[in-house]
Amino acid sequence: MAKKIIFYGSPWCGDCIRAKNVLDKHKIIYQYIGISLDQKSALEVERINNGLRSVPTIIFPNQTILIEPSNEQLETKLKEV
Repeated sequence: MAKKIIFYGSPWCGDCIRAKNVLDKHKIIYQYIGISLDQKSALEVERINNGLRSVPTIIFPNQTILIEPSNEQLETKLKEV
């Protein structure tokens, strides 16, 4: 099981920028993986999202996943982990 948050995203994605800002604001340590230049990671995001490249896809240490979360959803989840 991962011990940190894994953040799949793309540099052109406004939702990714917003979600990264939330994590940074709360000083959360995470591993950012850009799927634009990494085909293996892009395929993993597609697997998780039933064929879609939905980003951000955020995987938490307890293996729960948020896909394209709002700020409120992400902040609520951060209180749980």
